[in-house]
Amino acid sequence: MTNLHRHAPLRVALVGLGTVGGGVIRLLNTNGDLIARRAGCPIQIVAISARDRSKDRGVDLSPYEWVDDMTTLASRDDIDVVVELIGGADGPALTLARQCLTAGKPFVTANKAMLAHHGLDLAGLAEKAGVALKYEAAVAGGIPVIKGMREGAAANEISRVYGILNGTCNYILTTMEKEGRGFDEVLKEAQELGYAEADPSFDIDGIDAAHKLTILASLAFGTELDFDNVAVTGIRHVIAADIAEAAALGFRIRLVGMAENGAEGLFQRVHPMLVPLDHPLAHVDGSLNAVVAEGNFVGRLFFQGRGAGDGPTASAVVADLIDVARDEYGDALAMPVAALTPQKAADAGKRVGRAYLRFKVQDRPGVLAEIAAATRDAGVSIESMIQRGANQADGVLVAIVTHAGEESCVRDTLDRLAGSDSLLDTPMVMHILD
Repeated sequence: MTNLHRHAPLRVALVGLGTVGGGVIRLLNTNGDLIARRAGCPIQIVAISARDRSKDRGVDLSPYEWVDDMTTLASRDDIDVVVELIGGADGPALTLARQCLTAGKPFVTANKAMLAHHGLDLAGLAEKAGVALKYEAAVAGGIPVIKGMREGAAANEISRVYGILNGTCNYILTTMEKEGRGFDEVLKEAQELGYAEADPSFDIDGIDAAHKLTILASLAFGTELDFDNVAVTGIRHVIAADIAEAAALGFRIRLVGMAENGAEGLFQRVHPMLVPLDHPLAHVDGSLNAVVAEGNFVGRLFFQGRGAGDGPTASAVVADLIDVARDEYGDALAMPVAALTPQKAADAGKRVGRAYLRFKVQDRPGVLAEIAAATRDAGVSIESMIQRGANQADGVLVAIVTHAGEESCVRDTLDRLAGSDSLLDTPMVMHILD
């Protein structure tokens, strides 16, 4: 393994000069002396690369060599480590990662999509070359959850890891909660404020959170990365009435990524959930992220902080660079690739818990009886049923909270009601975090 712990500077190539790339430059300029003392040597950017040389990034790029062909960085002897901030599961980012690791050059990335899809391959390349593959910035921005899982909780058997993994969704849900506004209106505002992309699909459909959950699950359980078996539901269909009903019942709605590993297999799901008010996740507001890990000796660990933005994400990138400078890093996925176990996907239908079901139905006699009959025949026990908005032309809302039971029974209920002309819209199901 190359020993980079020395007084000579750690020479960095920075690929990608968007929000985070600019943040890395500003952080190193602001805290450079302190970082050098902690790293044991100065950390200096010597080369940069991005798609558009002429774009104004709000930082002075003149001290750095501009490289048009980033693939040359892997073979340069005057560069000690490459930082990749261009994103994308495949394409140039993946090519660069493979080139650097194959050439024996440490690699730092914030690219959760690439790791979720190709992390096993990349971890194997890093292991073979004996170099670092670091990615603290890929999950939960500035929160040191990767280091916490890989190092701080390394002695524990983790039974469950879950949390709020997407700041855009959390901002939308908590704004709807506080102001009583609808999803579309708040999404538009989030885009105007820069919290949501022009195309917000990756965020609001849960894909971004699923990428992060895939990484956390592998670290927590020592299993192979398995993005394809994450069940994903986003927040597009959460309406203001759902949030109001949840509040009346003593819950708040959050998009929660959850993973558990047991005898039934590996369970991974990103889904809007009703979170009890006495749970810490219920009080994670705005664009904040939070991760909970439950260990058999350490108990519940709770990580919370800013999950995105130039400052927090740059902080995580530079923390990785400090580790590289110190020569302090181990296996990328917390254990050798050969020690990671493949795990079958657990059958979510056998999970036992409570659920919230919301129906938009015709305002006519017999509809409630039809829903009640479907739940009865499917083996679902109703804890409470509420009807709102009687005598409205566009239908009424019926909300049900179930007693604890197998999730397959809830699915069976919806199957029994499928095609009913009493239903005016697709029912919404949200599980309850108990």
